Amino acid sequence: MDKVINITPVILCGGSGSRLWPLSRSSFPKQFITLTDSESLFQKAINRIKKIKGPNYHINDPLVVTNEEHRFIALEQLNELDHISAKVLLEPVGKNTAPALTMAAMQALIDQEDSILVVTPADQIIRDSNAFSEALKNSISTAVNDNLVTLGLVPDRAETGYGYIKYNQNKGNFNEFDVLEFVEKPSKNKAKQYLQSKNYLWNSGMFVVGANFWLETIKSLRFDIFQQTLNAFQSMTKDNHFIRPSKQIFSKIPSESIDYAVIEKCSSANISLKVVLLETSWNDLGSWDSLWSFEDKNEKGNVLKGDIIVEDTKNSIIHSSHRLVGVVGLENVAIIETADAVLVANRKNSQGVKEIVTNLDNQKRLEGIYHSKVHRPWGWYMTIDEGANFKVKRIQVNPGASLSLQKHSKRAEHWVVVKGTAKVTRGKKEIILEKNESTFIPLGELHRLANPKKIPLEIIEVQSGNYLGEDDIERIDDQYGRENTND
Repeated sequence: MDKVINITPVILCGGSGSRLWPLSRSSFPKQFITLTDSESLFQKAINRIKKIKGPNYHINDPLVVTNEEHRFIALEQLNELDHISAKVLLEPVGKNTAPALTMAAMQALIDQEDSILVVTPADQIIRDSNAFSEALKNSISTAVNDNLVTLGLVPDRAETGYGYIKYNQNKGNFNEFDVLEFVEKPSKNKAKQYLQSKNYLWNSGMFVVGANFWLETIKSLRFDIFQQTLNAFQSMTKDNHFIRPSKQIFSKIPSESIDYAVIEKCSSANISLKVVLLETSWNDLGSWDSLWSFEDKNEKGNVLKGDIIVEDTKNSIIHSSHRLVGVVGLENVAIIETADAVLVANRKNSQGVKEIVTNLDNQKRLEGIYHSKVHRPWGWYMTIDEGANFKVKRIQVNPGASLSLQKHSKRAEHWVVVKGTAKVTRGKKEIILEKNESTFIPLGELHRLANPKKIPLEIIEVQSGNYLGEDDIERIDDQYGRENTND
């Protein structure tokens, strides 16, 4: 009987997704949004790997590497998937993909004596799941023999937004090829040369490698990254669903990508590096233009989603989340409407959207960070209206969830239940409020809002005071392990 191959999916779930603003925000980036159907890109990434079948495969629970800010979004979306449990490793600060994969490999070795890591970013779209499965099977068979394997795609245009892989076209036993060189994102002329030469592939950012082999490789090539990641990981704490390396130690790790720290050094270090072709349409959604190029278009070359009416408009991507959008006489544009922001851009220049996000940050505006609907571990809130000394919010609390026991020093709050049942702690009293009932929380009073039922609770909250910032909060008790932060 063939030896069982343990396979551990590793989902790299960092990044801010600034190029897909305003649909993607740093507090809710592109990997968590739904673009084409009911599943987010993050959920699709997990499901793709979990569906891999082999006679001697054992698929372990996924390892999700994400950051502190997105931990509850990742957990909520994991809970929406059937028959999937995962371990969530939290990066205290972003240090790029090399430390993230190193930490995941260390956790994989705790879970199994050794396993093959299937490493994928969480923000990609892959058209043909069968082609993906076939490429992964070949990659796994190649990685078992102490090879570091990357997945490459045959380019169909002179793309300057992707890295490239130069490869030797002598095919191995599992349809793998030797990698000759990794190339950073090229100029337009270089990209045209690569396309014409037929010796280059797009770098997908997906890797397949044994956990032990990865650790041995990064230890030999970047001992500083290996050792400091190990130190941070050995000083980890476990907090409910989350694995947390030491923030103090982790913050000292050099910030480097898998490509730069290891892959580009493999050839000179005589480390076996292979590439397997992924023969399907693929996109890493680096811009609205890239999403347009991937999506199915109507007879005018338009990608339309939402309540949209167009006349004499061609080759455009138009996305409406809340309102009717009318477009007349335009070509090659990206128009993206959300509740609090609208983007209008030349589709071919949409990589520059990140500059708008930078400007928002420089102006200390929150539209680059938050949507009008802000997700929290207990549910979400949406600001409906605000003005001098008042703010009105719509708040939803998930079944069985509760906000922290807290108080505010600068505002009072009025709560009206519009759906469900609320259990309210107010000072030393606890009351139950049903639909259309209300209560008042004076400034400085200890309080908590909870949902004791199995249906969502919705309230309207009216805040009043001289300061209404989210940081006016003192948490006394919190089931989600949050400190006195505004998350």
